[in-house]
Amino acid sequence: MKILIVGLGSMGKRRLRLLKNHFPNMVLAGVDAQESRRLAGAEFGIDVFSDLAEAISDFNPAAVFICTSPLAHDAITETCLSNGLHVFSEINLVSSGYDKNLASAREKGLKLFLSSTFLYRKEIEFIRSKIKPTDLCVYTYHVGQYLPDWHPWENHKDFFLGDKRTNGCREILAINLPWLIRTFGEIESVSCVKRKVTELDIDYPDTYLLLLRHSSGSVGTFTADLVSRAPACLLRIEKEDFLLTWDGKPDSLRTFDISGKRWNSVPLYDSVDKMSGYSANIIEDAYLAEIQAFFSFLRNETLPRWTFESDQEMIRRIDEIERV
Repeated sequence: MKILIVGLGSMGKRRLRLLKNHFPNMVLAGVDAQESRRLAGAEFGIDVFSDLAEAISDFNPAAVFICTSPLAHDAITETCLSNGLHVFSEINLVSSGYDKNLASAREKGLKLFLSSTFLYRKEIEFIRSKIKPTDLCVYTYHVGQYLPDWHPWENHKDFFLGDKRTNGCREILAINLPWLIRTFGEIESVSCVKRKVTELDIDYPDTYLLLLRHSSGSVGTFTADLVSRAPACLLRIEKEDFLLTWDGKPDSLRTFDISGKRWNSVPLYDSVDKMSGYSANIIEDAYLAEIQAFFSFLRNETLPRWTFESDQEMIRRIDEIERV
């Protein structure tokens, strides 16, 4: 199968590296308007293009991975669907084009797959296996990292997290709300306090504090911030007969033995794939797992764990949070 990677920035190179290393039968090519990124893509030994239409015409792919800035996803998805291509998309952060592209995919019999990487992490799979839909839980969750540290090789004003429409706190919500919803149920109500506490040159709040009530009756607090100088991913889940903590790293999942009154580690990995330059809680295993899930979806073997329809509703919720 021929696969085209659209956008050869950090995420595009991640997808390219994983495809190259784990799917040797795939024929790969890339496209990016920036010459420096095309040169970086060419180092993988693939054909690179500067224009999407040219890439589709000359390379003739069967599917694309859209790894550009989120605001470009709508138009790129439309173009790819109109050319008969299946689409894997990174998170969108805005819902423009959802109705149109969903209708186009249905009409043409094409597959739309939306990245939701945390749903493919082993820790989240373990958590979901321990919580039934009728369980009443309380959780506290904090995810944060100082914005300039997200991409230390470039100014935060030069990539999409610096844009109010696709801001960093919005991305934290879009990354994490899917697994919270799949674990505890749909969000029935949410209240939020937001403010800017740094002196960063951004025009949006850098800290969100949410109180969430789910359809199961479970409740939780979720803090998303762009302030934390040490990356934070701190989770605690409690119910009457269960207690779990996780600090985001692959060796940090723990459950509390109620009868023995002691903490037990939960080993889930024999080894992990880790890229240099990223915080310790970012590993490659889940990115690979969702690529495998995409190809399984194309073969009609499985369904995605998160859909464009689900994402459209979640983005509506995030829009409500930001309007408060």
